[in-house]
Amino acid sequence: MRPGLSFVIFFITLFAFTLKLNAQTCTGSLGTPVINETFGAGTTSGIGPPLDPSFTTLQYFADACGGEDGQYTLLTELKSGCKGGTWEIIGHDHTHDPNGYMMVINAAEDPSVFFTYKVKGNMLCPNTTYQFAAWIMNILRKLPQTDGYSKPNITFSIEKTDGTVLKTYNTGDIESTTDADSWIQYGTFFTSPSDGSDIVVKMINNGSGGNGNDLALDDITFTPCGPLIQTGFGVIGNNQAQSNCQKDNLDYTLVAQQTGYTDPVYQWQQNKNDGSGWIDIPGETALTYKVKIPNAVAGEYQYRIGVLNKANIGADNCRIFSDPLTINVFPPPDVKLLTNTGGCVGRPLQLLASGGDTYVWTGPNNFTSTESSPVITNSSSPADDGLYQVLVTKNNCPVFASTLVTVYPTPAVDAINDMEICEGGSVQLAVSSKNATHFKWEPAEGLDHDDIPNPVASPLKTTKYAVTVSNDGCADVQPVASFTLTVLSKPVANAGKTIKMFEGQTAKLAGTAAGDKVTFHWTPTDYLDDPASLTPTTSSPSDITYTLHVESTAGCGQSTSTVFIRVYKLLTIVNTFSPNGDGVNDYWYIKNIENYPNANISVFTRYGQKIYQNIGYSKPWDGNYKGAALPTGTYYYIIDLKDDNLPKQSGWVFIVR
Repeated sequence: MRPGLSFVIFFITLFAFTLKLNAQTCTGSLGTPVINETFGAGTTSGIGPPLDPSFTTLQYFADACGGEDGQYTLLTELKSGCKGGTWEIIGHDHTHDPNGYMMVINAAEDPSVFFTYKVKGNMLCPNTTYQFAAWIMNILRKLPQTDGYSKPNITFSIEKTDGTVLKTYNTGDIESTTDADSWIQYGTFFTSPSDGSDIVVKMINNGSGGNGNDLALDDITFTPCGPLIQTGFGVIGNNQAQSNCQKDNLDYTLVAQQTGYTDPVYQWQQNKNDGSGWIDIPGETALTYKVKIPNAVAGEYQYRIGVLNKANIGADNCRIFSDPLTINVFPPPDVKLLTNTGGCVGRPLQLLASGGDTYVWTGPNNFTSTESSPVITNSSSPADDGLYQVLVTKNNCPVFASTLVTVYPTPAVDAINDMEICEGGSVQLAVSSKNATHFKWEPAEGLDHDDIPNPVASPLKTTKYAVTVSNDGCADVQPVASFTLTVLSKPVANAGKTIKMFEGQTAKLAGTAAGDKVTFHWTPTDYLDDPASLTPTTSSPSDITYTLHVESTAGCGQSTSTVFIRVYKLLTIVNTFSPNGDGVNDYWYIKNIENYPNANISVFTRYGQKIYQNIGYSKPWDGNYKGAALPTGTYYYIIDLKDDNLPKQSGWVFIVR
């Protein structure tokens, strides 16, 4: 609602409040307030906006602890510590609206009109008695340091707009209390102008400000006083709420009578409490109304009769209503009862039910009880097994429920041997148990289920598993079996890098083997001193490839890796030849040079002149240079084999003529 004037129609129970009035009273029934000023509500707790200036001469001050003398604030609550702790702690407004506002006033130092409320004449029935009332609280706490402080003292003056006074009422001093929720309703009765003119309500603060004279104001109402209306179920006065059960056929006769109006008009209303509020029942304008609802759904059904003087037909705000007659249709009890109840041999066995007012149990062995959760026996056995039924009643609405009782022997579990699996593999676990219905494996990592007796395990690493077994009866007996599932690494072979050596040399292989529970060997075994070693020595005279085999003895497969052994041939270089055409030693021979087809062979004179060069040596040199025979003498060679960065070879060769 917006702060300011709020026209809210709602029902209040007759005189269900503390109301301080003057001598004038209402001899009939109070109707629904035609005006109810609640000061509105916000979306959150805190400070509200200022009122329209026409309402008050006080100055608005936005502060969670209110203002100083002559100021007011709209607040949803007053917290602790306000005004040095001398003001009350108020948790909510009087209306109890969510985030509802109240007007918190720190009175001016001099007596004055601090609140003015104008009411349009068409909101009131002419020449009708109304109750004007407002809820007020002295917010000054009753403390030793506040003794002698001023107290709120307020005069209500109800006037016509021309100043004609219709009624005045004085509250007297409004005392402090030790109750933090000490709202008091003050009010008076007055008769509305017969000419339907507007009225003004003025609230005059008779006390002085300064120390004290602080108050909270809320819920200002104008309520019509009409005829005395009495109702009942079947007979006048039988107005106690009626109780029924869902799916009952409702059949009630509501009766009413009124005293006060000589020419009344009636209208029955209903409120199904579904958010629609009070609604006229078409055609129901007599003093009786029959309620007929077949197969009723659960809910609260309320009925009331409105009475209007015929002279005021069309002015629904003049209608006076009776107290509501209530028919409650209750749903069946929402019974909380397990479908299955477990017990443990030799232990107490108890049934557990809730949701009702009364219980009637029956079961095997002539068992009966009227407790909600009875103990069947203090030492249960399988003889107590069976179906137990209970009749649960709430609000006189019954429903049946049942539970199947099973008494279990204590669970047990056998030990589980340690196991092994290969890396990336899985194994189905199996637990041997007795009298167990529930299983819990820990940890759950690596398992396809952790709540069955035979999950499939596929852990990535060696894991210690434990399984706890239990049943639905012996909750405090939960034996555990544990074991280790070892994950064996698969075999991995690495024969090492390529090895290079010269013919006649030896070399050590550098193999490695990884994995759990593995053996290894080399093939072929030729020229190896120990084929079962990871680092055997080879004396192979020529190129050869060895294979390292790593095999799992636990069935986790095998792995192989190869290494190439490059054996270089040694050169045998003749250092003298005689190219004289006699067919003997006519050429310069280099043994094994054919193994190096890319070799670069160069020959020089002693002065560094290159006299021979060739790539490869498929045709031996004949000792000539540019077709002419070289003279007898010593010459110098450089042989670059051009193979795997082998070192160059150099030396001399002697030509004999």
